[in-house]
Amino acid sequence: MPGRRTVLRGAALAPVAGIALTACSGSGGGTPATPTAPVDLGAESEIAEGGAKLYRDRNVVVSRAGNGSLRAFSTICTHAGCAINKLQGTTLVCPCHGSEFDAATGKVLREPATEPLKELPVEAKGGKIVAGPGA
Repeated sequence: MPGRRTVLRGAALAPVAGIALTACSGSGGGTPATPTAPVDLGAESEIAEGGAKLYRDRNVVVSRAGNGSLRAFSTICTHAGCAINKLQGTTLVCPCHGSEFDAATGKVLREPATEPLKELPVEAKGGKIVAGPGA
């Protein structure tokens, strides 16, 4: 049977663990972790060939290859579910634990994440970028 100090120590740490988990949860402010329906992200012209654009409010990054094709990925980190909020060139940087991802491929560039970002359907319609299921 655990001693009184062990029980009290565990009780004291439980709220701290809860705060840590809350800080790393993917979608706290009512925005879905990833689009659940097609979303209009804006003008197609905003993304240069070889570049990428981060749509923080939609948790999506869209990149354009040299041939003009578009790819989109969820920007919810696969390590702990944090919303990625930083794009440096075409490298996404997670604020929680420093994982890095390639915005053009979704591949992990720096751990602790080991799984690539989730790819999303994306297309250009009438000069606008639309991403998410059904796009």
